[in-house]
Amino acid sequence: MNYEIARKLLIDQTANEENPDALLNRLKQGKPPVPGQITSVLLALKIVFEALKDAHSLDKELALALYKLGIRALQLFATGSKSGVQWPPLLKEDLQRISRSAESIFSGKWETI
Repeated sequence: MNYEIARKLLIDQTANEENPDALLNRLKQGKPPVPGQITSVLLALKIVFEALKDAHSLDKELALALYKLGIRALQLFATGSKSGVQWPPLLKEDLQRISRSAESIFSGKWETI
């Protein structure tokens, strides 16, 4: 996976209203991610981090996707939990990893788990 593909994957997981399998759409529906989806998002985040770690700015579309993955996904998880959704056992930790990875892109320093 290269930077352009990684960037597109992250944006598509947050901004693609037509795709019911986009990560945020699945969380909104109270459904768990599809198999391999979290791994793909984490890999894309690492690739984007490596490409941008010395950058002084980000484009708005990518920044919005990072925000949504870092903040909105955890909010949707919490909302689902309060509504009685039975999430997979490690989903909260995976979403926290995504959040730390997104934060790392903004800071330029990779946050380990």
